Amino acid sequence: MNTKIAYIIISFLLLSCGEKLPVVDKLGDAKHTLVNQNGEKIVFPDFLEGKTVVMNFIFTNCPDICPLSTNNMRLIQERVKKEKLKNIEFVSLSFDPESDTPEALSKFAAIRNLDLSNWTFLTGEKSATDSIINKAGVMAVPSDSTTLKSGKKIIYFIHTDRIQLIDSDKRIRKNYKGSTINVDEIVDDLKSLQ
Repeated sequence: MNTKIAYIIISFLLLSCGEKLPVVDKLGDAKHTLVNQNGEKIVFPDFLEGKTVVMNFIFTNCPDICPLSTNNMRLIQERVKKEKLKNIEFVSLSFDPESDTPEALSKFAAIRNLDLSNWTFLTGEKSATDSIINKAGVMAVPSDSTTLKSGKKIIYFIHTDRIQLIDSDKRIRKNYKGSTINVDEIVDDLKSLQ
């Protein structure tokens, strides 16, 4: 066998032996104290230690992408239960902590009848949520606003449409378009990390 063909074969074998889901990035060592939908303090990302995580980034006043992404998270959660996958946590982080209080997050979940047994909604200081979304590669830029009859002003955001897969070592493994995610694809990816 000539040297060039041997080199091509060896290169192919080395590349094909790689992980199905390469590491995209790590969450890093920064710890942030956040608050969940019950008003309980949570240290992020420490509370995810040892769990595979499906995470999306939302604001509760979102008229389009966030409800679609959240519904897709619900569909993924249902499939995870049906397939009996273990040790998987779902996380929704608000990048609008001024409006998204724990009460607002709790109401957002209740209206959608979401199962919170392994799903946590998080909010916190703007500096903390901004740090996390920046590390995740998510952009959220204030755009239009409206004022309700009560006088309350609601700000809308142009933002990244993302569901993220994080492994049990807190490494980002894959990003998906949250509003149109292929549920079969992410469930297969979750199985590959079990």
